Amino acid sequence: MADHSNLSRPLAVPAGRLSRFGRMGSLAVGVAGRMAVDGARQLGQGTRPNARDLLLTPANMRRVADELARMRGAAMKVGQLVSMDTGDVLPPELADIMARLRADADFMPPKQLRDVLDAEWGAGWRAGFAAFDVRPIAAASIGQVHRAALPDGTELAIKVQYPGIARSIDSDVVNIGRLIRLSGLLPEGFALDPYLEEARGQLREEADYRAEAKHLARFAGLLDGDARFLLPRVHAPLSTERVLAMSFVPSEAIEAVSEETQDARDRVMRDLCELVLRELFDFGLMQTDPNFANYRFDRESGRIVLLDFGATRAVPSGLSDQMRALMRAGMQGARDEVSGIVADMGLVPLSVAPAFRNRILDMTMLVFDELRTHPFLDLAQSDLSRRLQQMGEALARDGFVPPPVPMDLLYIQRKLAGMFLLARRLRARVPVAELIAPYTARA
Repeated sequence: MADHSNLSRPLAVPAGRLSRFGRMGSLAVGVAGRMAVDGARQLGQGTRPNARDLLLTPANMRRVADELARMRGAAMKVGQLVSMDTGDVLPPELADIMARLRADADFMPPKQLRDVLDAEWGAGWRAGFAAFDVRPIAAASIGQVHRAALPDGTELAIKVQYPGIARSIDSDVVNIGRLIRLSGLLPEGFALDPYLEEARGQLREEADYRAEAKHLARFAGLLDGDARFLLPRVHAPLSTERVLAMSFVPSEAIEAVSEETQDARDRVMRDLCELVLRELFDFGLMQTDPNFANYRFDRESGRIVLLDFGATRAVPSGLSDQMRALMRAGMQGARDEVSGIVADMGLVPLSVAPAFRNRILDMTMLVFDELRTHPFLDLAQSDLSRRLQQMGEALARDGFVPPPVPMDLLYIQRKLAGMFLLARRLRARVPVAELIAPYTARA
């Protein structure tokens, strides 16, 4: 979630399905109209317009980002996923605009907030608090967080879901699909529907704060006694399906770690990467949203604060075994074995043309080669990201259409990619080979 310093302005969340549908429709029409005007202008200047360039203008991207930020819910969630690392695929000015969906969320005005809490807690709820700050300390796609204090002095973080978000998920996802298709940026033959359906199911789960409370409590138990991590505790008496009350944990944005020493930056990323491996191989349970805002830093104790467990998923044991086998084969440089494993996993199925399969395997082995030859993966110095990007862009230019990735695997990929990006942001060196060795050594 965005922190208090970046919150933009109080702006009511469109709660009705018809109003949300209308706003999405007007957004699509507005973007299409701007593309038409810009295209006509280019034709008048003797230039053949390119649809992608017409779409990805600062004006269009700002319009899309502003509207998705106002809509919140599924609309903003998809935008966050798209913008997770726009810095590598968009010009800097466009990346800055899309970053609004990560760090500059609007928030509910006090009256709308009061209406939501009246519905959940009943009128007169304010008398149960010694203090309740109506300006949120964080705001994101599904809800916003407020700081409060009980009469006995207990400080709480109260996560309040935006009104109408849960019942608008289906229509929002449909409209986002239409907007994506309108863009014309999808490769011909790309199967978008499975991803939209998964987004719909995931958002329904994230909108159930009772389920998130259970996930948070379970992770608190799994990490009990681990001095490296700090998690809030659920305050059950005030928690409902649309309100999640937790203990307040003072902390800073995880990016604050970038101001620490190299050793401290390395330690934080090592601990986070080790946690991912434990989720994958020991817990069988993974928090799959690597948004930077879900990790914070307690500078006084040096502990990492873990937040937001709405996107928690079970890891099938079979997939965990396949990931272990893939890491083992990759670290041994066994290309043929890697080829068979990624086919079995559905990551690079045998239906992919051999020429494309070989190039994807080249990319896979490049990652493992980097891990084998560099005891510490230094992402601030490594050109691995740039080389992979160039290889991926070449595949796209040559007509490669990615096959649908099994959803459980997709979420693991997302989490691993998030760690990669965070390590680069913190300029941290991570001993990846050392961390995975105990897991690949298991039978």
